[in-house]
Amino acid sequence: MEEKRVVVTGGASGIGKAIALAFAQKGALVFILDKEEALFQKWSEKAENIVFIQTDVKEERDIKAAFATIASQSGPVDILINNAGVSTFTPLFELSVEEWDNVLNTNLRSVFLASKEAALHMQPTGKPASIINISSTRARMSEPNSEAYAASKGGVEALTHALALSLAEKNIAVNAIAPGWIHTTNDALREIDHEQHPSKRVGTPEDIANACLFLADERNRFINGETIVIDGGMTRKMMYEQ
Repeated sequence: MEEKRVVVTGGASGIGKAIALAFAQKGALVFILDKEEALFQKWSEKAENIVFIQTDVKEERDIKAAFATIASQSGPVDILINNAGVSTFTPLFELSVEEWDNVLNTNLRSVFLASKEAALHMQPTGKPASIINISSTRARMSEPNSEAYAASKGGVEALTHALALSLAEKNIAVNAIAPGWIHTTNDALREIDHEQHPSKRVGTPEDIANACLFLADERNRFINGETIVIDGGMTRKMMYEQ
């Protein structure tokens, strides 16, 4: 990944932070697009080769400005990782249109905006480039009161394969990753939390970062338009009560 230019939306914390650090440690120049600069500042001393650009990923003007800044500072983008997202689980009959719109705009509209703009700023010579979208296993399985989040992530997976076809002529591969339970807080986990997974542990942000490195590797470009589930085997597990 040396000398690659990588953009990570929502990279100030959680999975996005792990992704940004993983690419930077491989020698890439990483640009984080995020609103939460205070979260980035908490670990910015470790952020060698990482540049923060304050961005509201829901807003087209912010996305255009961020990519214009990147182009002027470093040149064409090689890899975009659409990670930004919010999750709210509000009972259906209490879910407002405003909250629905915020989730859909943050989780799905941002993928459309950033992918479109990134594709315009990727190598004009047709050099291989990559877009990786972070979906969720909730795109295909649900708990109650998850309508907005499930809809947004289902949209991300559909948008992924549509983009893969639309951007094929530009030599841009587009894939998605659907994480399951990824532990991103300092909250203590129970033994059952780990044991219920066929892999016998809850996931970590680094699990998703490693998958992003894999998909961004030019040797793996035959994978295109796909969503890879990374959930410790949970979506393959029957859960009928015995």
